[in-house]
Amino acid sequence: MLAVATLGFGINFWAWALISPLGSFYSDLLELSSMQKSLLVAVPVVVGSLGRIPVGALTDRFGARVMFPLISALTIVPVLFVGYVADNSYALMLLGGFVLGLGGTTFAIGVPLVNSWFPPARRGAALGIFGVGMGGTAVSSFSTVGLKNAYGLHVPFTLVAVLLALYAALAYAVLRDLPGRTVPSGSAARRAWETAKLPVTIQLSLLYAIGFGGFVAFSVYLPTYLRDAYGLTPGDAAMRTAGFVVLAVAMRPVGGVLSDRLGPVPVLVATFGIVAVFAAVSSLERPLAPIGTVAFLAMAAALGAASGAVFALVGVVAPAGTVGSVTGIVGAAGGLGGFVPPLLMGAIYGWAGNYKPGLALLAVAALLAAVYTATAMRSAGRPAAAR
Repeated sequence: MLAVATLGFGINFWAWALISPLGSFYSDLLELSSMQKSLLVAVPVVVGSLGRIPVGALTDRFGARVMFPLISALTIVPVLFVGYVADNSYALMLLGGFVLGLGGTTFAIGVPLVNSWFPPARRGAALGIFGVGMGGTAVSSFSTVGLKNAYGLHVPFTLVAVLLALYAALAYAVLRDLPGRTVPSGSAARRAWETAKLPVTIQLSLLYAIGFGGFVAFSVYLPTYLRDAYGLTPGDAAMRTAGFVVLAVAMRPVGGVLSDRLGPVPVLVATFGIVAVFAAVSSLERPLAPIGTVAFLAMAAALGAASGAVFALVGVVAPAGTVGSVTGIVGAAGGLGGFVPPLLMGAIYGWAGNYKPGLALLAVAALLAAVYTATAMRSAGRPAAAR
């Protein structure tokens, strides 16, 4: 179940991230301003974020065996629409990107599925491994521009649509929900509202907005940032972004394993502290070799580990039968945390001609998250051995 869920998460995230590597191409083709370009690469995050709330609640009710193949199949539609129909119109690109966010909602399907199949002492590691599926964004960064240059614009979209169709069939045939799982009663909307009022949901949402939100923001906007700030070619910027994403993905299960051993709170304090330090370094916009590269890779590692630690905490503190709903809301907060920064960075670049104030704001936000975690949540999510 873990392997199939991780595979589906990766393919759907690949679909979710198809527009970002081509942001510079669409910007030149459609003659977009910096703000319009920022909106184009950020808009898939909206549905991928907010859509996790109803999808998580529906997963609690109907199970992942229904929801995973259904959402995967539905995501084929916007993939083909963007690839074949929308490329000559900014309005159609925004529409297609908005619906393409469906692929990002699969996170709220996989977490309750994986969480249900593992005991509490192993959930941090299991959810961290599942989180490797966010490497679908790295696959997109590595492959999309190259496939487009070698074979044409339609090819990466066609390839992903075929993979989504194959996965939908595989998931329907193989995935199974845990026998005897808790099935909540009542409407999905009421469950989502009741879950949203839980203090732990609000706290986790704030932390995930910084941890995963920072990852999402960099994964969608780093190609544009590297091109504007350092004059890199689109291909070089995409490859460097892929390296950032790969390291963040690799560190997510590490964050989960460390949370099982040490507790999620110490891991979160340390990782947010690292992000604060190196975001401050990045705000100086030093040369990429070596200071800039080291700073971005350090942030990638810390953001990945923080994302794993947050959901290790979800697996421990979420009440039974609400993991999907909690995941949906927390995941939405993380996605929205990734939606705002690209728009802010685009606005700052248009105003100041550089990105230094935006990176300084990230440093401040990460520092506040570290302090809040250390003070307000120090007793939450003790290590598995203590539990």
